[in-house]
Amino acid sequence: MGRKTDGAESAKQRGQLATLKKVFHYIGKYWFFLIFSIVCAAVTVTLTLYIPILTGDAIDCIIAPGKVDFTIIFRILKKMGIVIGCTALSQWVMSVCNNKIAYHVVRDIRRDAFERIQILPLKYLDAHPYGEIVSRVIADVDQFSDGLIMGFTQLFTGVITILGTLFFMFRENVGITLVVVCITPVSLFVAAFIARRTYKMFKLQSETRGEQTALIDEMIGNQKVVQAFSYEDKALSRFDEINERLAKYSLNATFFSSLTNPSTRFVNSLVYTGVCVTGALSAIRGGISVGTLTCFLSYANQYTKPFNEISGVFTEFQNALACAARIFALIEEAPQPAEPEHARVLKDASGRVALSHVAFSYVPERKLIEDLNLRVESGKRVAIVGPTGCGKTTIINLLMRFYDVDAGSISVDGTDIREITRKSLRENYGMVLQETWLKAGTVRENIIMGKPDATDEEVIAAAKAAHSHSFIKRLPEGYDTVLSEDGGELSQGQKQLLCITRVMLCLPPMLILDEATSSIDTRTEIRIQKAFAKMMEGRTSFVIAHRLSTIVDADTILVMKDGHIIEQGNHKELLSQNGFYAELYNSQFVMSE
Repeated sequence: MGRKTDGAESAKQRGQLATLKKVFHYIGKYWFFLIFSIVCAAVTVTLTLYIPILTGDAIDCIIAPGKVDFTIIFRILKKMGIVIGCTALSQWVMSVCNNKIAYHVVRDIRRDAFERIQILPLKYLDAHPYGEIVSRVIADVDQFSDGLIMGFTQLFTGVITILGTLFFMFRENVGITLVVVCITPVSLFVAAFIARRTYKMFKLQSETRGEQTALIDEMIGNQKVVQAFSYEDKALSRFDEINERLAKYSLNATFFSSLTNPSTRFVNSLVYTGVCVTGALSAIRGGISVGTLTCFLSYANQYTKPFNEISGVFTEFQNALACAARIFALIEEAPQPAEPEHARVLKDASGRVALSHVAFSYVPERKLIEDLNLRVESGKRVAIVGPTGCGKTTIINLLMRFYDVDAGSISVDGTDIREITRKSLRENYGMVLQETWLKAGTVRENIIMGKPDATDEEVIAAAKAAHSHSFIKRLPEGYDTVLSEDGGELSQGQKQLLCITRVMLCLPPMLILDEATSSIDTRTEIRIQKAFAKMMEGRTSFVIAHRLSTIVDADTILVMKDGHIIEQGNHKELLSQNGFYAELYNSQFVMSE
């Protein structure tokens, strides 16, 4: 049991050291500010420590009642004023440097995290709640920033203050200084003891906060469904359970970290008492003057003060390290496989697509697609039908290289898509999904996403072709109407019309329509089907449909079941086979009747 504990402790320390190295890697880019901050800290501490000497000299000028050398005292006071002014200026410059380092490092970390999210495989994003990822990029980085600023502001000055006071005290009196040095390790031991126990608690606090953010994001994003199915009470109970855990971890972390200050203050009071007693006895014997004793007491106070601050920094730094470890774990997550060195840029694809012996599964132990073969000639319209979970949308994910095949290959115009750059491959596809997505911005910005240089005439023409122009004109600012996140003010059908307009504007050589008209009324659907028919002329098209009446004109219909193509042919051929497709079609026909 002891070995396991030691192993866990050493692994945790190695993890903390690795995180610290990564932090210093980011800080290293701003070495100029770092050096300037250290110089300013040294100047601040030196000038601060010089003031007790001046104070002691001023006290020694008060010899007896009526015997005060005011000339020297006024000269000392003038010097003190200059020193205090220079100290304040140096401290301000140091704070500016520390803030610049902290906020630049935070900016770089957030940028790297967001860049990594852009290249992470969908497998990672599918396996992690969005709210938890958001929590890492926002809340964890903020916590890390707070710890970093506190660390730079207090750590440098604290360490230099300790070294400086020791130097000045040794210069004044070695015996009293040795008393201070002997009691100091107790303060360090207390701070280290508490810091070791707070890291785990802050880590649990950070992880639970991410879990809570994920739940809030999930519930707010799907509030209509929550209310429609009266899930409010269960959502509240889930939130309460997570909130209770967060409160417990936060309370433990705060309790243990708050023990640091009073514990170190107690030890520091012992230091101050030791200096008082030994210094007073020495002054009585004539070993030091009263001014020197005053100087020593001031130094003892300044010497112990950084231990309180540094112990506070350590506990805050434990929290910062725990948060930094989570954000670095995201930044270092393996990205999607890199493009081959000589990857081809696909331009003006003819649309010949071939799937050869393709195998794929999201989870290795649960097979989905096995030995799938398909050849689509340029300009052909392919419809994919089948029960839920048979692999229809998975084929789309593979065609677009959102996932790579486990075995076999997919080629476009005779080239394996793994030998084609992802960007150029996806530029040759136009995709309208059942799930709509609109970004916060104007209607025009959402439409021109795939063609940023489109003219107003092109945008309006695409909107008319997609039958979205009429409702856009009725919006308060027309095409300049600002939409909130995911087009919150629009109906589901209007959102889908805008997504269709987006594709109408680009008109790439290959199209993917995954239940593209599922949220549109029947009358509009008929008009859009005509627009789609016109758009698909001469373009290779993959259409996933549950309403089989919408794909009767397809050149080829693939009937899928359990990841396999079980039937293939056009509508008439499949009906004549009287197989699974005929069963599906007839069941829909009977239901509609």
